[in-house]
Amino acid sequence: MVDITHKIMTLREATAIAVVQTSGEETIKAIKENKVPKGNVFEMAKAAGLLGVKKTPELLPDCHPLPIEFTGIEYEIDGLEIQISVTVKTIYKTGVEVEAMHGASIVALTMYDMLKPIDKQVEIRTIRLQNKSGGKSSFNVNAENLTAEVVVCSDTISKGIGEDKAGKTIVSKLKALGISSNITIIPDEAEEIRSVLKNAKTDLVIFTGGTGVGPRDVTPQTIAPMLDLKLEGVEEQMRSYGQQRMPFAMLSRSIAGIMDKKLVLAFPGSTKGAAECMDAIFPHVLHVFNMIKGKRHD
Repeated sequence: MVDITHKIMTLREATAIAVVQTSGEETIKAIKENKVPKGNVFEMAKAAGLLGVKKTPELLPDCHPLPIEFTGIEYEIDGLEIQISVTVKTIYKTGVEVEAMHGASIVALTMYDMLKPIDKQVEIRTIRLQNKSGGKSSFNVNAENLTAEVVVCSDTISKGIGEDKAGKTIVSKLKALGISSNITIIPDEAEEIRSVLKNAKTDLVIFTGGTGVGPRDVTPQTIAPMLDLKLEGVEEQMRSYGQQRMPFAMLSRSIAGIMDKKLVLAFPGSTKGAAECMDAIFPHVLHVFNMIKGKRHD
């Protein structure tokens, strides 16, 4: 299955529809009057549809098992057609459109099976996704023309002893979002950190390194007093995301805030820690620029 461990959980919703076409009014009348020999068509099909939604990952190999938190099945009779609507919701890392479509197909097949003894021309006409929400496309953020400065805070790397990997990882992820960036390498010195931040001309300034609790880890306490506004929610998300993946993340002092309309972030110096911070908050954190301009997301 596709790796979704890097994704964040959001409310996911999908609605699928299916159409069962009958051949005459007699069939529709039998359904309405509950006179179909095999039983109540709507109730039986609904029960089958609920099971179909739950069993989707058992039958479709690449579907992830996920917690189904709501399934709604509705019917509407339009002439000789029975229109089926299946809505599925979850709070998870991947969408539920396949679950909704599978549920709709099982409802339709159950109806077909129950109606075929009294209607030899009954057929399934349409099964399709009607809408979905909650994934990346629901939270689009325009990163066009944004620029970033990535600041690697490391005594060893600044001396040429170590190799920068965290900074390059951040740059690579920013590039995938369409954000151009450059890397600056400085030692773990408060004055150097203040100078880089004060003179930065980019929209984002992302520090990596110096967020631990060692004697040379001075990045957070240096940056914090310079911020116009702290973004505590962003900091909480980075730590929560990291803590779900390894226990030492609780010791990170990652920071987020705004200074002179610039987004300022401080990530751990480890390559994995920096990558996880990027995955935890991007691209959604870029909505801050819309908020600064007075724009809102519905």
